[in-house]
Amino acid sequence: MDRERVRAWVTAYERAWRAPGTDGLSELFTPDASYQQSPYKEPVLGLPAISRMWEAEREGPDETFQMTSGLVAVDGDTAVVRLEVQYGEPVRQEYRDLWIIEFAPDGRCRAFEEWPFLPGQRYSAAEP
Repeated sequence: MDRERVRAWVTAYERAWRAPGTDGLSELFTPDASYQQSPYKEPVLGLPAISRMWEAEREGPDETFQMTSGLVAVDGDTAVVRLEVQYGEPVRQEYRDLWIIEFAPDGRCRAFEEWPFLPGQRYSAAEP
């Protein structure tokens, strides 16, 4: 996997999130892909389950949001991407996110892991 292909995949991911339905997911994820929404959450396994999760997590294709991303690293078939997402106009929710993406030889994702951070979220094990 190279940097250009990873950037193209992230662009396709955003385009699919904005599109009605989930038909475009088969171009992004392998049939047996895993999608882990946070480091301690059980992964969603397989394209049908990812499709159901996808629809449950978004408001729909007309959802207002801005997404900016920057590629952090690519090593073999694995990439790390840093994102900022702001939902609503005016912004009602925002977060920063790291994606760890493992790609299959055909360029689709076989394992996706998110590390989302929301404003005010604790980042230390120390008592508040």
